[in-house]
Amino acid sequence: MKKIRLFTPGPCAVPEDVLVEMARPFEHHRTPWFKDFMKQCQTKLKEVLQTKNEVLIITGSGTAAAEGAIIGCNPPGSRMLTIESGKFGQRWGEIAEQFGIDVIRHEIEWGTAIDPQVIADYLKKDPKITTVMLTHSETSTATLCDLEAIGKITNAAGKLLLADCITSAGALPLKPDDWGVDVVITGAQKALMIPPGLGFASLSERAWEVVRNNKGQHAYYLNLIKAYKKGLENDTPFTPAHIMIRGLNKALDMMLEEGMENVWKRVATMAAAARAAGEAIGCTVFSKRPSDSVTAFNTPAGIKVPDIRKGLKERFGIQSAGGQEHLKGKILRLGHMGYVDEMDTVLAIAALEQVLYKLGHKFELGSGVTAAQKVLAERM
Repeated sequence: MKKIRLFTPGPCAVPEDVLVEMARPFEHHRTPWFKDFMKQCQTKLKEVLQTKNEVLIITGSGTAAAEGAIIGCNPPGSRMLTIESGKFGQRWGEIAEQFGIDVIRHEIEWGTAIDPQVIADYLKKDPKITTVMLTHSETSTATLCDLEAIGKITNAAGKLLLADCITSAGALPLKPDDWGVDVVITGAQKALMIPPGLGFASLSERAWEVVRNNKGQHAYYLNLIKAYKKGLENDTPFTPAHIMIRGLNKALDMMLEEGMENVWKRVATMAAAARAAGEAIGCTVFSKRPSDSVTAFNTPAGIKVPDIRKGLKERFGIQSAGGQEHLKGKILRLGHMGYVDEMDTVLAIAALEQVLYKLGHKFELGSGVTAAQKVLAERM
């Protein structure tokens, strides 16, 4: 018998209480029953995302919310700078091009984070730039940028800052109001601990002013103005994934009961334990500025990533992730978000050790677990 153990950076493990909540009988969505769940979620999401701004709930993935924000925040005459440090950073530039937005796509080496000064230089040299979009935690490379420092720069320049926080919101410290982040995007299946199917967008008043005054093309389904107006009524403009919202309500309760500071500490501790374990067994950390929500490992010479992932899944039910595009087959990724705790992390490291040992990698069996345990004992 094997349990399914999700250590992918999305979808992430979902608590049993959330799954049970979603399995209960449900009512029609245009009812007070549904609006009550919406109202509760909207209030709790503000606390989880550390913002006073309204949080839009959109049926779709985080990409759906991002697409709506990109279109809405870039009226005719806009110029958007995208910082592309991985697969998902690239996506935002591709969406902008798809809709004919004037976009400057700045690519950097995967596994590195943008130097905030580079953005400052762009804004100084090109005053036509109105919007900057980047990925806070680049899932494909497990790399974190300094969003707080970047927010100070864009605010001082009077530019909108759109942040993909899909693998940071609810897992890592994030304070958009204090940092000057105008748009926060996230999705359901990461740290928010529910299955895929919901996207979220929180906009500052400055961003809303741009969206409301946008006289150009707007998305129909992913129209932020429609979503906002209906959200004020604790409703949605189109058919909602109302069972997902019911589950979200339960998951948010669990996060808030733990406390966001404690969630951030737990995730950071698991990431530190995993990194220490990896280094101890010859799996070095890929990123030069690692994110805590997901860790990317370089695998030992002669050991193939697909073989590791196959061994983890077939022997232990552990589902992991590999690299994307030119990193395919070169890195192994393990997530620390969602319904995972410290002992889950130790289990994953122990399984990784056994798989590597079976594949012929030479190291001291147990050294990774010992390194992880030491971090956990000292930090928790």
